[in-house]
Amino acid sequence: MNDEYYMRLALNLARKGHGCVSPNPMVGAVIVKNGRIIGKGYHRCFGGNHAEINAIHDAGKAVKGATLYVTLEPCCHEGKTPPCVDSIIKHHITRVVVGAIDANPLVCREGVNCLARRGIEVKTGVLEDDCRRLNETFFHFMETGMPFVTIKYAQTLDGRIATATGDSQWISSPASLKYAHRLRTEHDAILVGRGTVERDDPELTVRLVRGRNPLRVVVDSGLNISTQSKIVQTISLSPTIIATVRKSADPKFKKLADYGADILTIDANQQGKVDIKKLLKKLADRKISSVLIEGGAQIITSVIRENLAKRLVTVIAPKIIGGGIEAIGDLHIRSLQKAKLLSFQKITKIGSDIIIDSRLV
Repeated sequence: MNDEYYMRLALNLARKGHGCVSPNPMVGAVIVKNGRIIGKGYHRCFGGNHAEINAIHDAGKAVKGATLYVTLEPCCHEGKTPPCVDSIIKHHITRVVVGAIDANPLVCREGVNCLARRGIEVKTGVLEDDCRRLNETFFHFMETGMPFVTIKYAQTLDGRIATATGDSQWISSPASLKYAHRLRTEHDAILVGRGTVERDDPELTVRLVRGRNPLRVVVDSGLNISTQSKIVQTISLSPTIIATVRKSADPKFKKLADYGADILTIDANQQGKVDIKKLLKKLADRKISSVLIEGGAQIITSVIRENLAKRLVTVIAPKIIGGGIEAIGDLHIRSLQKAKLLSFQKITKIGSDIIIDSRLV
């Protein structure tokens, strides 16, 4: 068995933490001695033991002299848990194979350097691309200081997200709706505009699958959201931010705050609306590392125009309605050379729909 074989096992373990560890990365670890796996572990939940510690506990006393395979560089700083490098050194592990170097400036290469200084053999970069891809959200957040933004919308084959009268429920199939709820569990926050709240009155919680509710963010420049909307009525069940350009002296500010909403005043853009980039930076300051945008067309268009999104998930239903509301409005592109480019990562069929999962390049 070679190093790549064991690293693939560690990657498979890491995926078990999906939806449970953010803003931490998913990490898996495998401990091998004399050609035999003696310990396995992964980061199960935010604030819990890291993968290396769980693997060491699984291995028990046999861990001395073993090789540790871990998808991400072991931490060397005190956070919610003690440094993993201390435990690796304490248990006399003699070789550590690392998938990717941690992008967190508190760790970056300090972990592997600390191990090397203690005479432990260290090898890095094994299946590095796979390890980074697994945690694209984490790496983006650490390297840019901005949340990883996913745009998701359902459209007809002719590119409409609603009829001319605004009817949009439901364009996609029940199976696709379940997929959409699973997508919500993968993100720290879900963001929509007030128009979507007015038109669809969504709850923006996770109901069709098991998982945590994301933080809900409503962009409402004028604070005109109805207090009878499901979002306002369920604030006690799921934390909610309303982003506005209004100041705290505005009577609407206090009214919504009394319902428990967290009102966030954001500088206005040239159109007098909430500046989405500044809003995303405010969310990043609150350790929100990933944001799922579910509409509407105005928000989606603005985010794509300003190059703020990294991922685009498009659900295409086998329906044609002709005139209606476009998924994406005017991007001010007048030449094909200026077109936004996509890299298709995965194309699947769910229910009667096709889902294209792509990255903006």
